[in-house]
Amino acid sequence: MQADTLAKPVQAPVTATLATVETPCLVLDADRMDRNIARLKAHLAPMGVALRPHLKTGKSIEVAARLMSSPHGPATVSTLREAEQFADAGVRDIIYAVGIAPDKLPRVLALRARGVDLAVILDTVEQAEAVAEASRAAGTAIPALIEIDCDGHRSGVLPGDIGQLLAIGRALADGGELRGVLTHAGGSYAARTPDELRRYAEVERKSVVDAAETLRADGHACSVVSVGSTPTAHFATDLTGVTEVRAGVFVFFDLVMHGIGVCAIDDIALSVLGTVIGFQREKGWILIDAGWMAMSRDRGTAKQPVDQGYGIVCTLDGTPYADLILADANQEHGIITVRPGSDGTLPPLAIGDRVRVLPNHACSTGAQHPAYRVVHGADPQVAATWPRFGGW
Repeated sequence: MQADTLAKPVQAPVTATLATVETPCLVLDADRMDRNIARLKAHLAPMGVALRPHLKTGKSIEVAARLMSSPHGPATVSTLREAEQFADAGVRDIIYAVGIAPDKLPRVLALRARGVDLAVILDTVEQAEAVAEASRAAGTAIPALIEIDCDGHRSGVLPGDIGQLLAIGRALADGGELRGVLTHAGGSYAARTPDELRRYAEVERKSVVDAAETLRADGHACSVVSVGSTPTAHFATDLTGVTEVRAGVFVFFDLVMHGIGVCAIDDIALSVLGTVIGFQREKGWILIDAGWMAMSRDRGTAKQPVDQGYGIVCTLDGTPYADLILADANQEHGIITVRPGSDGTLPPLAIGDRVRVLPNHACSTGAQHPAYRVVHGADPQVAATWPRFGGW
């Protein structure tokens, strides 16, 4: 596929509607998606930083085309499979933002040989030595960013561990290329107020800016200073010293982001369409054909003040029912109930009626499906079917 034709939506049959497509299936409201993308771009523009969107949420050529600033990128991915798929579509500026395993370096080199400027990330001397050795053997420097652990969430070099930071930089420079530093404020998912989110954003910024200054003082160029998480991207007010922002789930949003306070319910662009297949009236259950194989096992809101079960249940046009959730799920059965503790009532749904369920985590729910059924707002017409891919 040529770079200037990155997105070629597959048009759905003109008769396809949400009342006729097979269920369960993944529904994408393109109007909400476009609004979400515009919102983040407008927020970042005055701060003069580039948006390097994370394409792991969409895993779709068509979605990527709407996210990136050009058909060539920049982009972030979480698997080499994603890097290869987007490279096939013409994307040329990519960060593979998961710590590099040495046995993946041949695939990295193969992509770079195709003209893809693919950079890796790492946080140990051993990884840096492997990248440098592979670079020397190939006769071309593999660019890498050192990951910084800004909030104790997952991986990365601790901000105060200057010895480790410099040792990695020096090992990498022996054949590879130290392109910069990168961090992800995953701890921000525990925030619940705007002030907390702004504090996470500042800690995230300062951790990488300080690391970059330390590396520059040791003689490294360190041209890229990269931050990124959907919560901090939306609440950052000062990005001095940062060159780019990475975020991914903002394209669709989900109930976890709503629970954090980053989005409203009507910003959530992704839902799962299911059909009513039964009842357990004495238990207050409505059964649908969308279980955890359709929704995923993600229960991210269980740790938040409001537990949304497996998702909020909506009408066919996407309007949430009052206090109705997908409270439980088996492999292919979803169990709809009134939210515990509420005074809501079950809607008068019948066998064959359809509902849409807003997910806890857009990335994991999306991963259960091969394609998006694209709609525009409350219009039930399926405007297009966009393929998505998985794998590593």
